[in-house]
Amino acid sequence: MTPLATPAHTGPLPRWWSGPAYGLLGLPLAFVALPLYVVLPHHYASTLGLPLASVGALLMLVRLLDAAAEPLLGRWSDHLYQGPLRGVLWVAGGSALVQLLGLAGLFFPAVQGPQALAAWMVAGLLLTCLAHSQLVIAHQAWGVRLGGDAVQRGHVVAWREGPGLIGVVTASALSVAWGAEPMLWVFALALWMGWLALWWAPRPVAALAQGVPARLPWSAIWQPLRQMAFRRLLAVFVCNGIASAIPAALMLFFAQDRLQATQEQIALFLVLYFVTGALSMPGWLRAVRRWGLERAWLGGMVLAIACFGWTAFLDSGQIAAFALICALSGIALGADLALPGALLARLVERQGAQGRSEGAYLGWWNLATKLNLALAAGAALPLLQWGGYSPGTLDAQGLQRLAWAYALLPCALKLLAAALLYRLLIHPFPLLPDPGVSP
Repeated sequence: MTPLATPAHTGPLPRWWSGPAYGLLGLPLAFVALPLYVVLPHHYASTLGLPLASVGALLMLVRLLDAAAEPLLGRWSDHLYQGPLRGVLWVAGGSALVQLLGLAGLFFPAVQGPQALAAWMVAGLLLTCLAHSQLVIAHQAWGVRLGGDAVQRGHVVAWREGPGLIGVVTASALSVAWGAEPMLWVFALALWMGWLALWWAPRPVAALAQGVPARLPWSAIWQPLRQMAFRRLLAVFVCNGIASAIPAALMLFFAQDRLQATQEQIALFLVLYFVTGALSMPGWLRAVRRWGLERAWLGGMVLAIACFGWTAFLDSGQIAAFALICALSGIALGADLALPGALLARLVERQGAQGRSEGAYLGWWNLATKLNLALAAGAALPLLQWGGYSPGTLDAQGLQRLAWAYALLPCALKLLAAALLYRLLIHPFPLLPDPGVSP
């Protein structure tokens, strides 16, 4: 990856440091996602004893509430960026502190009993997720405001998602193999370093569209949904995101009960998946130069289906085969991480919203992300329990249904996402601004 395009005004660090200075905060922001969305459901169901269906329903409730707040947080981000940049940075620091305290409380609850634990989980998750969402949107908006062509935007996203993958790998090793306490200490250090680095990152300077007031009304929050181009991109993103969220919610159950893998082996699976994802990102950026953003993303979806579908046929003890699938699927992950965000940034620029209302777009974009996670946990976990699966079971039928839900259902949704991508964004409807729609 090459350094970010340098805007009109940057911090005093040399240009080669501009990319890491912006992207470093992506490490703790991605770090916290794995404990929240992968480890925590398993922890409350298997260790703390909450029923699987209850965990799924409560997770869906929290994620729906969190998702509903995303557009408001996006609009607030626009408001913050209209003032001094130090205001954005200090609000980001407060959100980081709330995140850290919330995550610590979730893994070390101060209450006992099913009802108290359920209430504690809901309150802690909601607080932590809202703080996380605010910081994610502010960080994404910073990157969108840096501008550039399609390849440069891909580099901006890659600098954010590359450290993010390192964060996920670190969280995988610490939370699965070493436990919650080391994970929290590393998260705190990474969050502090990422926030400090942001003070020296390239300044997000972007010119406002001529004739448009700097301060838009809060009703502008709905403007992205009025644009056909954004709705098309969002439809593909949602379908593809659900396909990715289901395996994330079920991975620990599949690895432990279907494959009979050890904790160390599970950590290795996660490391392989995310490391190959990080290593594949430069290759996907080269694919963008050759084929464009949309076709490169389509190639990633097809590769994911081809690599991951075989997982449904694995049985107990097939550790090496699953490790190979994780490594190959990780290559496809690089496309999902780098390309949709670059498509969104390009669309924001084309709609004339860069530098004044990109937060509204990011709010709806992150709402879709949270809905994906909510549907994955809220639908997949209860359906598995009703289908005869429970954590730790040895029932062959229950384990087979777990394998189908873990592998075949996501592949079917990924295939649908690929069809939507081709139909809506590649042919015959290219991703262009809507005629007659004012930005």
